[in-house]
Amino acid sequence: MKNRAFLRFPFFKEKALTFSYDDGVIYDKKLIEIFNKHGLKGTFNICTGLFGKGRILAKEEAVNLYGNPCAEVAVHGHNHLSISNVDCAVATNDVLLNRKELEQTFGSIVKGMAYANGHYNDAVKSILKNCGINYARTVAQTNAFDLPEDWLEWHPTCHHDNQKLMELAENFVNYKRPSYFWSYRPKVFYVWGHSYEFNDKNDWEVIENFAKYISGKDDVWYATNGEIYDYVNAYDNLEWSVDCNYVYNPTAVDVYINYFGNQFIIKAGQTVQIK
Repeated sequence: MKNRAFLRFPFFKEKALTFSYDDGVIYDKKLIEIFNKHGLKGTFNICTGLFGKGRILAKEEAVNLYGNPCAEVAVHGHNHLSISNVDCAVATNDVLLNRKELEQTFGSIVKGMAYANGHYNDAVKSILKNCGINYARTVAQTNAFDLPEDWLEWHPTCHHDNQKLMELAENFVNYKRPSYFWSYRPKVFYVWGHSYEFNDKNDWEVIENFAKYISGKDDVWYATNGEIYDYVNAYDNLEWSVDCNYVYNPTAVDVYINYFGNQFIIKAGQTVQIK
């Protein structure tokens, strides 16, 4: 019965919103101010080999900035390599060194990534699995709100400069699922980009207007990429009895489900009767 048709985000929310911003540039400071103002969260993909170069934040600045509760740090390659174009050993080292330095710098486990320059292939995905990376963002826009079938090919809904950004936002906010049972799938709006683009184009109003419109919705869970991955993974690890009357949660995360129109919280470490 492990079917995402039944998945609900925390507190039975049917939607989630997340962001992903690359390179760790100085303009992330203003972006995080906007996130904090509106209660939004995002994942920031950092190249540790580039700290302090050009518009990239210095290491100390990064520690202070991304220690914010609205931010998660993730791998972007130590040297921002297009890792599908380099030798396997070089690619592996670029990912592992980046992950190791991020974990040492921020004192947390780092399990996510965004592909530098959007480059990846099946060989790269195998490398990521061996490096302990659980999810990785591509640059392929879907204009949709689906959870990924393959977490190492997590395609975002759109880039922030997508001309349909506000149209997508309105569709997301106003979406009301049909009444039929198989429409119960949750929705995820995933926006990505680089904060320096707002500076270069002098269009900070794009993200400010989007943030103002999309924030504060009772049915939306505002989360980092990693929080969404961990939560869905906890759902996928629920254990069901043969007759589907009992479900056990072996994880440390409380899981919310909608089962044939009834709501249940499967608390961490507990077995719940749902008949």
